[in-house]
Amino acid sequence: MTSIRETQRYGMTQLGYLEAEAIFIIREIVAENEHPGMLFSGGKDSIVMLHLAAKAFAPGPIPFPVVHIDTGHNFDEVLAFRDKRVDELGVRLIVGSVQEAIDQGLVHEEPNGSRNRIQTPVLLKTAEDHGLSALMGGARRDEEKARAKERVFSFRDEFGQWDPKNQRPELWSIYNGRIHQGESIRCFPLSNWTELDVWHYIAHETLEIPSIYYAHDREVFLRNEMYFAVNQHCQPKEGEETFTKRVRYRTVGDATLTAAVPSDADTVEKVVAEIAATRITERGATRGDDKVSEAAMEDRKKEGYF
Repeated sequence: MTSIRETQRYGMTQLGYLEAEAIFIIREIVAENEHPGMLFSGGKDSIVMLHLAAKAFAPGPIPFPVVHIDTGHNFDEVLAFRDKRVDELGVRLIVGSVQEAIDQGLVHEEPNGSRNRIQTPVLLKTAEDHGLSALMGGARRDEEKARAKERVFSFRDEFGQWDPKNQRPELWSIYNGRIHQGESIRCFPLSNWTELDVWHYIAHETLEIPSIYYAHDREVFLRNEMYFAVNQHCQPKEGEETFTKRVRYRTVGDATLTAAVPSDADTVEKVVAEIAATRITERGATRGDDKVSEAAMEDRKKEGYF
């Protein structure tokens, strides 16, 4: 990989290099696959990815659909932004509904009420139903150790499963996109980005993002030393008192499992400064599903999760 010193010698900043690398990866996956798609939830990483895709194929339209696996437990602000951005770009949105899968008996809701794990079979079925042989996602290696070991082009077998011990080399950023019938590829254009890089890019490109990412007063309660917002999907249990606190979200996922962090960062500049000073990853600070076990994420990825 080209070093920062080398990119500076050729007049390219680190952020410029990351953008160029991601655009190259997006173009590669489209060139090597007949039916690619891109996950788009309305979260910050997928917003950056969709912006990069628009740049990659400008002045033409984005040549693939965007996909959202709707757990039914999403934050309303994020869903509204998803629909707004899709309309602006004129891309086709494919929605895989976990609630519909539950109603049809394809999956069964877990006792704790979380739908994070059961979205995996819905993702696999949605990709199969629409013939998507490659899916791009916004996962980054700095988020979690299971994601750190995954390649940019991640191959899945005919069951959508990932084998961390059987990955193709990617020397000199050369990607082998060949797949057999029934296999598929998960592609991660933001693999080498960090959370801080994402926010620097949002600031540099003046990207609009959901207001939930900025500090605001919200009714919350404490659970496992994390601040959870009171909403239709997440209610305090007996003994959990609610109170108003100024918080923001570093990541947005299943509203039953995603916590907020105390913050006064109500502008992109303040968020950048806050992220630069923190030493806890966004998932480590706010995602209750990753605290189930040391290998929680890797177990889900082996099953087909992003």
